[in-house]
Amino acid sequence: MGVLYDYFHATDHTTAVNQATGPEGDWLHGTSLEETGADWIDAKGLDPNVVLAQLVAYAEGVPFTDQQDAPELIWPEPPYPQGESTDPESPWNTGLILQRLPDRWRDVLATLPEDAVPMVAAQWYEIEEVDFADHLVARNAVATFMALACRARMAGAHLYCRCSL
Repeated sequence: MGVLYDYFHATDHTTAVNQATGPEGDWLHGTSLEETGADWIDAKGLDPNVVLAQLVAYAEGVPFTDQQDAPELIWPEPPYPQGESTDPESPWNTGLILQRLPDRWRDVLATLPEDAVPMVAAQWYEIEEVDFADHLVARNAVATFMALACRARMAGAHLYCRCSL
């Protein structure tokens, strides 16, 4: 069993939480992003903190280690409970988290020139954290993220990532 990452856009945190966890954060009876009408992509094992951050770095033409910002955890709401949490009703025990991606990342991906995609995809294809089937799969993934970022930017929305175990 792996970790799944779904990326989508929403205008604010409340909308994002409702779409990611179900109506009013009811994660026990949540719905899928598709059922909520969210504009989303299934990115399987492409995590935001390392894998997507590297894509953004390549799109910017800077080393990954120079990234100044990172996704922000918005659900469950921090702080993480100290010690062992045995409450099965605790949202911290769901295996689900929601992160807001930096708007700068959205803008970098949304404005990536089409003629830069092959080179960015070639760099991203080489990272250790993902085993893309081939260069075309990496290139299609770059195009998919670019398209989602463009739609989010046009809608004046933020990008979010729902991570579930």
